[in-house]
Formats: sequence, C-alpha cells, structure tokens
Amino acid sequence: MTDGEPAVVAPARTGRGRLIQIVLAALLVLAFVGLALYVHGHQGSGEGFTMPGVEDFTFATGMFGVPWLNKPMMQLIIAFLLVVIVWIVAARRLKVRPTKVQFFFEFVYDFIRNNIARDMIGPGYQRFVPLLVSMFSLVIISNWFGELFLLMFPTFSNAGYTYGMVLFVYLLYIVAGFVAHGPGYLKQALIPRGVPVYMIPIIMPIEFLSTFITRPLTLSIRLIANMFAGHLVILIFVIGGSYLLTYSGNAFYNASGALSLVMSMVMMALEVFIGFLQAYVFTMLSASYISSSVQEGH
Repeated sequence: MTDGEPAVVAPARTGRGRLIQIVLAALLVLAFVGLALYVHGHQGSGEGFTMPGVEDFTFATGMFGVPWLNKPMMQLIIAFLLVVIVWIVAARRLKVRPTKVQFFFEFVYDFIRNNIARDMIGPGYQRFVPLLVSMFSLVIISNWFGELFLLMFPTFSNAGYTYGMVLFVYLLYIVAGFVAHGPGYLKQALIPRGVPVYMIPIIMPIEFLSTFITRPLTLSIRLIANMFAGHLVILIFVIGGSYLLTYSGNAFYNASGALSLVMSMVMMALEVFIGFLQAYVFTMLSASYISSSVQEGH
C-alpha cells in the first residue's frame, strides 16, 4: 500500500453471524438428541427392529390423569395458546418504524389478507381476515410440531383433529351463506345461475355432493394424508437407520444406517416446507368455500 491510498479496512465481524451459527449448531445437536430419544422410546424393548405403522399415530392413554388429554390434544392446546399470545403481543407493540419482528408479523398478516382473503373472497373480505390468519397460524404451528424434537408429531396427522378443524370450516361457510343470503342460500348453492330448468334435476344432486359432501372430505383427506405420510417416512428413516447403524458385524448396514439418519434430516427440512404448503392450501380452500357461500352466484 502506497502513501496517499486509503487503507482497506476489513468489515468488523458482528455478533449476529456468530449467533446464527450457534443457533444452527444447537438445533443440529437437538435434532440428533431428539432423534435418539425418539428411537430409544420406540425400540425400548430391545427385541430388534419394529416397522413403524399406524400404531405410532394413536395415543390411547391420557396425560396428567385426564383420559381425553392425549398428546395431540395437548399439542393443539399449546398451538392455540401460542397463536393467541403471539398475535396479541405482536399487535400491542406496533411502531411507526417497524422492528424486524413487527415487519415479519406484518408480512404474514398482509400475505394472508392480500393473497388469500382479498383474492379469494372479494368484496367484504375484511371481516374474515382475522379468522383466516388465526387458521393459517394454527395449522402451520400444528404441522411444524412434527419437526419439533420435543414433540415429533404433527397434530393433524391424527384424523380426528383434522376432522374437527374441517367441521369448523364446514359449518363456517354454511352459516356465512345463510347470513349473506338467508334461505336463498340453498338455491344458490344447489342451482347455478343460468342452468336450464330441464337440467336442474341432474345438476342439483351434483352440486349437493360437491358443496356439502366432497368439499369437507377432500379438505380433510388432503391434510391428513400429507402429514401422515411425511411423518411415517421420517419414522422409517430414523428408526430403520438407527437399527442399521447399531447392527453389529456388518459395516454395510452401519454405513446405510448413517446415510438413513442423514436423509431423515433432509426429510425433516422438506416436511417444514410441506407443513407451510398444507397450511396455505387449507386456508386458501377455506377462503374459496367462504367466497362461494357469500358472493352472488357461482
């Protein structure tokens, strides 16, 4: 460096990058600890490999001496409390110059309001925005419980809880239709505008099946199937990989087990995205059903 040239100063290393590294390392450690604990609980008998199956999604016994308070119910209560507390705290700390946390929650709120409520429902969408934001938050948190290593179970992979959520949506769009149109809602739902009179006996059963039978079935099956299948695949990778990794006298099995455990982490990362995607699809379809009930014609 010659005289007169400005000195090149290396940018100071902030503590933020180091903090991110520490958090990621801690999550990785928790991942392997959680996987080890889960495998230990599943294979605790030491009688060899047991293929994961439907029994891993059933919880017959209650918690804290309460028969109905099983693991999925506890997770649903936790998710509900998190949604209420987080959004109340976020709404009470609004600033003109938003912090990064406020910016994140405003982004989520605007995403649901503009891309789902406004686009799907149309005029009058504002009164449904809080409901859709809460619904999206509840579903995505419940889905992500499958990757939370203290829980390791997506709540809506259990069919009963998904049916309960879908029943709420089902009653919601039916009640919204009667509130918007009165008894005329049934005519609007069963007889599309412009259908010739001679076609009504054919169209009405089809529309009845579509509106009151097919919608709740497809809405529930889509969420259950994706959460169930994803979690089952992770269980197979984790439990099978752990068994192969600890299999004595076979290096190929051990290497395959190590690879299987690595793949389980990849599958967990994929399930994080699928959990978001299913929450988005569930909320979007719910908004679409509400729109078909409250808007004129269909």
